[in-house]
Amino acid sequence: MSSFASQPYKLIATDLDGTLLRHDETVSERTRQALAAATAAGAAHIVVTGRAVPWTRHILDALDYKGLAVCGQGGQVYHAGEHRLLTSVTLDRQLAGLALAKIEAEVGPLHLAASRDGLEGEVLVGPGYRVQEGPLPNVMMDDPGELWAAPLNKVYIQHPTLDDDALALAARQVAGDLVGVTVAGEGIVELLPLGLSKATGLSLAARRLGVTAKETLAFGDMPNDIPMFAWSARGVAMANAHDELKAVADELTASNEEDGIAVVLERLYLS
Repeated sequence: MSSFASQPYKLIATDLDGTLLRHDETVSERTRQALAAATAAGAAHIVVTGRAVPWTRHILDALDYKGLAVCGQGGQVYHAGEHRLLTSVTLDRQLAGLALAKIEAEVGPLHLAASRDGLEGEVLVGPGYRVQEGPLPNVMMDDPGELWAAPLNKVYIQHPTLDDDALALAARQVAGDLVGVTVAGEGIVELLPLGLSKATGLSLAARRLGVTAKETLAFGDMPNDIPMFAWSARGVAMANAHDELKAVADELTASNEEDGIAVVLERLYLS
C-alpha cells in the first residue's frame, strides 16, 4: 500500500497572495516543511493564483517549484519546471468593451488596467488606476486604445468612490451576462471571460495529474477562491480571509503570516 493511501487528500491547492505567501512574498520554513511532508506522503501541491504567469514565474522559481500552476484566475495552466504555457484562455475584447460601457453607464467613469496574454504579457495601467506597491512590473499607457491592441487575459477596474464589493456587485448586475466579475484582492476587481474561474483551471490541471475534486484540499483568502472551494472536497479559509469566503469555507485556519497552511497540513500529514 502506498504511503499516502491513508491520507485524505492527493492534491493540495493553494492560492498565493494572502494565503501561501506572507506580506513580503516569501513562504515560511514551517510552511515549506509542511508542504514537503505532504508531498513526501504522496500528495501533489498546486499553486492556483489570480496572477497571470508573468507576475507568478519569479515566485515559483524562488520556491524551486517545478509542477503545474493555475494562473490568471484559472485562464492559464503553466508548467513551472519547463517554463511553458500549456493552456491559455483570452478575454473577448469586443465583449469586454461592451461590458465596460455598460458598467460606466451605471456607475460613472472607471480607472482601468489590463493583463496581456502570454508568457511575457505586460500589465497595462491607465490614468488614475492605483497600482499596489511592490516589484511587479507594469507599463503605463496614455492612449486608451492601447488596452485593446493585443489579446488580454483580464481587465482590472477601479472606481473613484465605490469600494471593491460594491463595484463588483454593480458590474455583475449590468454586465454579468457578458463577462465574469471577481474580487481578487484589495483594489482588484477583475473582468474575465464568462464562466472562467479558478475552478476551471484547477479541474484541467487536476485531470492532467490524474486527481479528482474529491481528493482535493484548497486554501484561499478572497472571493475569487469561492469557485475553487466549491470544486474541492474541502476548502480552508485563512484567518485574514474575506467574509464571503469564510462564509463558504469548511474550516478556518490561522492567517498567512501565522503559517495557516502549515497548521492544517501538520495535523493531516505529521500527526
